[in-house]
Amino acid sequence: MNYYPSFLNLIGKRAVVIGGGRVAERKILTLLKAGARVTVISPQLTKRIEKEKRKNNIKHISRHYRKGDLKNAFIIIAATDSQVINKHVSEDAPCLVNIVDAPSLCNFIVPSVVKRGPLTIAISTSGVSPALSRSIRKELEKLYGSEFSRYLKFLEKFRKKVVKEIPDKTKRATFLKSLASKEMIEMLRKKGVKEVVKILQ
Repeated sequence: MNYYPSFLNLIGKRAVVIGGGRVAERKILTLLKAGARVTVISPQLTKRIEKEKRKNNIKHISRHYRKGDLKNAFIIIAATDSQVINKHVSEDAPCLVNIVDAPSLCNFIVPSVVKRGPLTIAISTSGVSPALSRSIRKELEKLYGSEFSRYLKFLEKFRKKVVKEIPDKTKRATFLKSLASKEMIEMLRKKGVKEVVKILQ
């Protein structure tokens, strides 16, 4: 299947997670980091999900899934051991739905992700081999370390300075492009953020 790659803005959006186990826990924490308003439907929760509940970070409905639970949801994730429940969730979903480990019941899949501050690299095999996606992710994690997060934080401020000091659009575009060149990336990896910043300032 050919998927359309996209990054979603979930700030303030209602996310419903069916399930309260370890897999659901990972999904819930990721949704919370993205700013979603998370509702969890499950008779049982892991200790970590319970902690998020006590902190009022999630809404918890302590029972199994029922038809109508997905009303006004923007995104839905089902992570239960029941194929019957998962199928019902997929059929009832009026929006984006992901059924863990069941690509045929989803209208979107969740990629393996490398996150370095503002930098997000998503890897997908279109559901063919999640294991290969994870292996590639591990390789990329070595290639793109924490120095990229720090460099991007620097660039966020530095870019504003460049816009003010280089009024010519063509010259400014050329300079900004040089900040993301192959040579700059290699220098970042070999010498680190501090040395690169010294050169630029």
